[in-house]
Amino acid sequence: MGPERLTAGDGGRRMWPSPGRKGRAAQEGIHMAEASAPGVSEPRIPFALPDIGDGVIAAVVEALRSGWITTGPRVHQFEEQFAEAVGAPHALAVNSATSGLHLALEASGVVTDDAVIVPTVTFAASAETVRYLGAHPVLADVDPATGLMAPEHCREAIGRAEAAGWRVAAVMPVHLAGQACDMDGLVEVAGAIGARVVEDAAHAFPATHHSRPIGSIGDFTVFSFYATKALTTGEGGMITTADAGAAARMKVMRLHGIDRDAWDRYNRDDPGWYYEVIAPGFKYNMTDIAAAMGIEQLRRSEDLWARRAAIAGRYREGLAGTGIEPLRVDRPGDRHAWHLFVVRLPEGLARDDLVAALAAAGIGTSVHFIPLHRMPYYRDTYRLSGDRFPGAEAYYASCLSLPIYTRMSDADVDRVLAACRTAARAAS
Repeated sequence: MGPERLTAGDGGRRMWPSPGRKGRAAQEGIHMAEASAPGVSEPRIPFALPDIGDGVIAAVVEALRSGWITTGPRVHQFEEQFAEAVGAPHALAVNSATSGLHLALEASGVVTDDAVIVPTVTFAASAETVRYLGAHPVLADVDPATGLMAPEHCREAIGRAEAAGWRVAAVMPVHLAGQACDMDGLVEVAGAIGARVVEDAAHAFPATHHSRPIGSIGDFTVFSFYATKALTTGEGGMITTADAGAAARMKVMRLHGIDRDAWDRYNRDDPGWYYEVIAPGFKYNMTDIAAAMGIEQLRRSEDLWARRAAIAGRYREGLAGTGIEPLRVDRPGDRHAWHLFVVRLPEGLARDDLVAALAAAGIGTSVHFIPLHRMPYYRDTYRLSGDRFPGAEAYYASCLSLPIYTRMSDADVDRVLAACRTAARAAS
């Protein structure tokens, strides 16, 4: 059955103003080479900067000099160490989280005209990978206070998918900003209908849920190592799973459906040139150059997280009394990864006004995310309108992401806070 079965509200004719900047760099708010804003004497505080130390540089140089720069021993080492870090039996390195979601959904058995439940507040990759397989991303609303899909939102979306005649093959929790969803509840909802749980954990290393690492809970968990992430390989990702059969399938599918990778074929004593293509696969493998970065960043991951957590704590303390409320779920045993520091603005303080005030002070910001039901492709294909997603609409109307990265100094954080307090006072 076609997408027209999911119809609501005004038939998708409603139009929203589109932001002036487009693409992933715009959504992630990357301004890595910008100078100070006009009239600002202090250096610009960009929205994000990677933390590339001498250890990472040395590791990459060593990989380059090794003579093996594609998928090889460093990728295998990175996979083993990452699996151990999150408590997962299997980890597979890929060239992006988008690739990882595609592989995980394919290994989950998602096929044409299946449905996958995806929260509307997420990045494009979460839903587009569902469409790669000819399946339908059925968008779920979120809690306006957290931006997260809760079990009740998931159940409602499952009901719409079933009414359209689609089998719900998977549920995709998205751990927005680095805060874990209610995984106990979502796993229970998915289990009741026999759906797999494919976690979009692009923001969520090294987050935990009830003291369990994200990466060890769902059937599949997909991490991102994009340039803005807490652990970066420039571009890259990792899939974790406890399903040995699915891990074997994804390993084959990430490299053309070939039954043996190049490292295995060319680094053995007996002739190893022969291979077989056992499925029409993809080109999703990670290089040893990227893995060299990942290994070194993983070694430093606790220190990197601790700095982000300290910045978040300073923000939270400094924003008290301003009406600007940080997103946070205070759940025992949960560790926030602090990939993003998202706030909700009070009535009277317009987001565009605060963005402009911060920009005038030389401070970068972003918005995470424009809900997918507002995007022309999903709005028009599935005839969606905002009245179906009141939580997401309320969240989007007042959310803003402030800069948070390990190279920020306390003085940088205080500059951001001072600009926020000034804008809040002016609006009150």
